[in-house]
Amino acid sequence: MFRRTARLLLSIVMLMVAALGGVVATAGSAQADDCYTWSRTLSQGASGSDVSQLQIRMSGYPGYGAVLAVDGSYGPATTAAVKRFQSAYGLAADGVAGPATFSKIYALQDSDCTPAHFSYAELNRCNSTWSGGAVSAAAAKANALRTMWKLEALRHALGDQPITVTSGFRSYSCNSAVGGASSSRHLYGDAADLGAGPHSLCKLAQQARNHGFNGILGPGYPGHNDHTHVDHRGSRYWSAPSCGI
Repeated sequence: MFRRTARLLLSIVMLMVAALGGVVATAGSAQADDCYTWSRTLSQGASGSDVSQLQIRMSGYPGYGAVLAVDGSYGPATTAAVKRFQSAYGLAADGVAGPATFSKIYALQDSDCTPAHFSYAELNRCNSTWSGGAVSAAAAKANALRTMWKLEALRHALGDQPITVTSGFRSYSCNSAVGGASSSRHLYGDAADLGAGPHSLCKLAQQARNHGFNGILGPGYPGHNDHTHVDHRGSRYWSAPSCGI
């Protein structure tokens, strides 16, 4: 809690500095984050691992029906995603990731790089090692991290009210035990099942179309009347007939 409060205070200070001083720095001025600290301002044409780190956090802002690649290349799609993120949080929407944008990200993430309102434990109730699925444990965990940042964007778009994750990563044995499909995206760590709460299952399915999910299955699709399923499979497949999808 103390680290979260300290990062929030730092973010406020950085936003004030950026607003009052018109900061256009070649280095990210905020240098106190437990997870990851950007050391330069990023804009279209940049490349590198720091761009990939930014893209992970922008995964939930690709636009309707799109998916943002995490490829380390700051192209038009990344620029547009950054603009959407900036606009969503009341920042100047210029598509350039500088101190104000980084400070907002720092305020949103915990020390393990997960977004503030989701955790690895929520995305994996199967086993703590992330092993036994269709991809390596490292890949499954990385996929889950992207999913969490998409869910954070979805949550924010829906008024920052809680979203309940009822299922995430599954090993083959866990998947079999719950009767999951043999090709389930849960085996890849990039899927989440969402339960009803402040928002209906249809509202979750409808809004998810804006936040980087190629796979959306909800009410009206066989076996999905009690949850909305989201994932980032290779090609789009949306089906929630009761929700008009």
